[in-house]
Amino acid sequence: MCGITGVVYSERGRNVDPGVLKRMADSIAHRGPDADGFHVDRNVGLAHRRLSIIDLEGGDQPIENEDGSVQVVFNGEIYNFRELRSELESKGHKFRTFSDTEVIVHLYEELGDRCVERLRGMFAIALWDARQQRLLLARDRVGIKPLFVSVNDGRVVFGSELKPLLAHGDIQREIDPAAIDEYLNYGVIPGNRCVFRGVEKLLPGHVLTVDVSRWQVERRRYWQLDFEADETLSVDDWQEAILAKLDETVRLHLLADVSVGSFLSGGIDSSIVTGLASRALSTPIQTFSMGFREAAFNELPAAREIAEHFGTEHNEQVVSTDAVSLLPKLTKFYDEPFADSSAVPTFLVSQIASQHVKVVLSGDGGDEALGGYSRYAHDLKEASVRRLIPSWMRRPILSTLASTWPKADWLPRPLRLKTFLTNMSLPPGEAYANTLSLSRLPMRHQLLNAQLVSKIGNHDTSRVAANGFRHGGADPLNGMIAADMATLLPDDYLVKVDRASMANGLEVRPPMLDHEFLELCARVPARLKINHGETKWLLRQTARSLVPPSIIDRPKQGFEIPVDQWFRGSLGEMFRDTVLASGSTLSGIVNQTTAEQMLEQHCRGTGRHGSTLWSLLTLASWADQYMSGPSSRPTSERPIAVSAGGAS
Repeated sequence: MCGITGVVYSERGRNVDPGVLKRMADSIAHRGPDADGFHVDRNVGLAHRRLSIIDLEGGDQPIENEDGSVQVVFNGEIYNFRELRSELESKGHKFRTFSDTEVIVHLYEELGDRCVERLRGMFAIALWDARQQRLLLARDRVGIKPLFVSVNDGRVVFGSELKPLLAHGDIQREIDPAAIDEYLNYGVIPGNRCVFRGVEKLLPGHVLTVDVSRWQVERRRYWQLDFEADETLSVDDWQEAILAKLDETVRLHLLADVSVGSFLSGGIDSSIVTGLASRALSTPIQTFSMGFREAAFNELPAAREIAEHFGTEHNEQVVSTDAVSLLPKLTKFYDEPFADSSAVPTFLVSQIASQHVKVVLSGDGGDEALGGYSRYAHDLKEASVRRLIPSWMRRPILSTLASTWPKADWLPRPLRLKTFLTNMSLPPGEAYANTLSLSRLPMRHQLLNAQLVSKIGNHDTSRVAANGFRHGGADPLNGMIAADMATLLPDDYLVKVDRASMANGLEVRPPMLDHEFLELCARVPARLKINHGETKWLLRQTARSLVPPSIIDRPKQGFEIPVDQWFRGSLGEMFRDTVLASGSTLSGIVNQTTAEQMLEQHCRGTGRHGSTLWSLLTLASWADQYMSGPSSRPTSERPIAVSAGGAS
């Protein structure tokens, strides 16, 4: 687990400055505190920061092939590297290390770009082929490991985070207005878009290649989850298959030359992972949990029950309102605006775990794999109603009714019909995108500076989720899962864990996001994932042989902080001191008058805006750090740079 960065220029006479390359690597030193490594050859520079997990003595990067013509830097873990190594050795390849990284080099020699299709694990890869004058960038199938890229006519700059691209000095901090629109809608910036123009995030399951001699840039998807139900297996058969594959992937994820622990939330997914890991290890596994004083948000009693059940060495901590003082530090590590409030407890539990181990397992991915979110069950009911409504009346009648229906959080729940009517008026993919929205139109644009809104134009924030939905095929549940795998999974949940863990020099491995496990689950009929409204039904039945019934049958809880309550206290004051402050950096982005009205409604109880207020607070923290430096500080003569363009 590490951090990578690098630069390639089109002109062979334009040499990479080693000092600049080191500055780029130093900006992500937290990702790899154990060592650094560089390869510089005229117009090519690769850099690596290492957190030593496998082959502690011989795994430093970059790693090269026998004649040095292929160089690779790599962030992640390849769990099938021993199998691949044996295969490659049988074909005559010579290895100098015992690391998983070296497998990538020789596999590339055999298969070229298709080498990534043989890798089982999480990864962001940069490989330079000197003979062909060719750069290969690749990201794992679901986006566990990040990769930022900036390409223009004369150079490619890339990095595990945005920081090294900014440290290169060639990236203008010019905000993409559509990215801010996406951010307020989802709480994150999804897809390939980045907050700054001229930078993209390489999409999960994609490779980007650059033929430097011709300066030809290509992007290609190499993996797409295929949802095709297998109706030939019985429920017992599916339970056996799911448990066997889970046991296999957990054992693979335990592979390390250092101690491995486990995050334990008290939910079913982390409980299963912890249980299988405990069964595979000869000594008790260390587990780590985070809770809250507010009972409705606190899962510590359930986590303790699981820890006792499996005999783990358990560690836990309670989050208080003081934890929000971490916000500036979190903003630094997250690079882009990031409004998932569970980043706070995730950072804290990573901090605790890093004091004991270098690697932990997590339960991330179980909800997407087997239908665990309550919104899935809710929207399945909506889908059944939508099928009964003739298409000719959805747009003209229901959309008009939805636009006039008041948004009143204080009304009894049966009368809060605005979202339901809107969803009924939309095609399924757009309806689910609306479900995911934190701040909908027109309020979203009322929250933004008028100048920025004018540059957003008719940008459609539903596009990424709706396009993802289509990959699920005809079944609405698979559509929702596919939409989440295109938006919230790679750009919220996995970003949250990656940045929080890497900030603390910790590697987090999610066995339930193993692509072979996901491919198996994609074949499970939707009716076994959610059965009569019960989410994750098949996994619950499968887990009964391993996990206590009290854990299996308890309602699902989120991991976010209680922002609704906290904004009526200390967070409200922080909001006034930052978002609403006179001369705030954020004033070039946000309409402070509307933001103040929203805070007052929330405090009076006439509106419930905690998530949106948190998104504005984190946006203010981001703007203070990323838009108020010496090279980008806005003045009365030069407001925050905002462009009308952006990635598609």
